[in-house]
Amino acid sequence: MSAKIEIYTWRTCPYCIRAKQLLKSKGVEFTEYSIDGDEAARSQMAQRANGRRSVPQIFINDQHIGGCDDIHDLDWQGKLDPLLAAK
Repeated sequence: MSAKIEIYTWRTCPYCIRAKQLLKSKGVEFTEYSIDGDEAARSQMAQRANGRRSVPQIFINDQHIGGCDDIHDLDWQGKLDPLLAAK
């Protein structure tokens, strides 16, 4: 069983697209919440993301990972694959 991955995005956000491309390159499935213009959904995301309102916001097994730069940094450090494999 693979990790539960959730990502909050805006459809046209280049950082969201980059983060999703990284996840797709890893061959993992994820749940995407497109929150374009939905202030209630953005507020809900911010609650989960320790107040961060920028997109994307990424969660792996309900752990807040952060945004696009954060997930790429984890990958560069070799720490992303173990998180993606965790149940």
